[in-house]
Amino acid sequence: MFKRRRGANVATAMLGGGALLLATACGGGGTDSEGGGTLVLDTFGVPGYDALIKQFEEENGVTIEERNVTDVANYTQQLQQNIAAGSGAGDVVMVEEANVAQFYAQPDQFVDLNDHGGAELEDNFLGWKWDQGHGADGQLLGLGTDIGSMGMCYNVPLFEQAGLPTEPAEVADQWPTWDDFISTGETFMEAETGASFVSTIQPYFKAVLAQKGGEPYQNREGDLVLEQNDSTRESYETVTAMADAGLSGSLPIWSEEWNAGIQNNSFATLPCPAWMLGHIESTAGDEGNGQWNVASVPGEGGNWGGSFLSVPSQGENQEMAIKLAKFLTSPDGQLAAWEEANVLPSSPSALEDPKVTEFTRPYFNDAPVGEIYSTTAMELEPVYYGPDTQAIDNAFTSALQSVEQGQASSDEGWNTVVEEAGRATGEG
Repeated sequence: MFKRRRGANVATAMLGGGALLLATACGGGGTDSEGGGTLVLDTFGVPGYDALIKQFEEENGVTIEERNVTDVANYTQQLQQNIAAGSGAGDVVMVEEANVAQFYAQPDQFVDLNDHGGAELEDNFLGWKWDQGHGADGQLLGLGTDIGSMGMCYNVPLFEQAGLPTEPAEVADQWPTWDDFISTGETFMEAETGASFVSTIQPYFKAVLAQKGGEPYQNREGDLVLEQNDSTRESYETVTAMADAGLSGSLPIWSEEWNAGIQNNSFATLPCPAWMLGHIESTAGDEGNGQWNVASVPGEGGNWGGSFLSVPSQGENQEMAIKLAKFLTSPDGQLAAWEEANVLPSSPSALEDPKVTEFTRPYFNDAPVGEIYSTTAMELEPVYYGPDTQAIDNAFTSALQSVEQGQASSDEGWNTVVEEAGRATGEG
């Protein structure tokens, strides 16, 4: 079984295929409704559950084994295999926002929490987050954890070297639009600091796309709408322009090289949904303290990321698993996760709590991250991600990497995405 606590460097959690296969072999734990035994909790990223896990263990007499994977694409592939096999999934599993349509299209694979008092929890979540946790026929299949309100992280020493402002408000004034962001990047590159302005254009695509809202890949009937949705092509062209301007260091996101770039100040900016702060801090470690700050993102706010906790129907420990899912996603649980890892709550009462709104993060030069992220969180509108989102995301990742490495033009990359998306959805 694989298990990792987030006090360690996140880079060490980049797992190969062999390690991932261990999840299938291990499966869930064994416990009963009165306590005792082990519950398996499958998570990705930095969810901020260390203190909550200890509290739940002490209050319920169980052991929780958290199996954590850094890269959501690897995590999702393994969860797909475990769900399809009917074994191997944790007693409670985390489902990423972009993949809920895919997983919740199989409602029989998850416990309907409506049958366990779930309907009483509606006020604990933003309306759109609550709606996303449901299946097509009203089954409550997931309880919301965090949301991905966005900011822009920037490296203070590198900005100083390039002669750029370093105070968050002044930094944000440099890039009210993404075109301005690219112009700022060109100024940065002219300073020849030895670093790139962006690590890779891949996360910028996710950020820009999230700001557009709507249905970027598939509509709610499951039809592929890439070519009909102008905003998707516009988002793609915005970030390939960053590559064409020579701003990218071509470090694939979540790779060992990318994590090393965070540690070594190899790039100057990174789109930062609230959950990204925990990754930067745990990756850069003590030596990165004070190296990064947070400003507003160019353009309008948007939601990138966030997740849900679900209880697979294949598990043998459903009563305790349901209790754990409710505990972790309660307003108090979300506040505790915020305090540990600054993952932004999806609970309205938690979002309005001074622990969020007045929070400044010392590691990021006391950036007012609570104010930055909570200001727009109550007004966020979700992006609809269809059932083939992961496959289409993979196609975009490959195309963007080819463009920034000079192996394909922007148009060639787009055409490849359209072809691969067509094959993935059966419309090619």
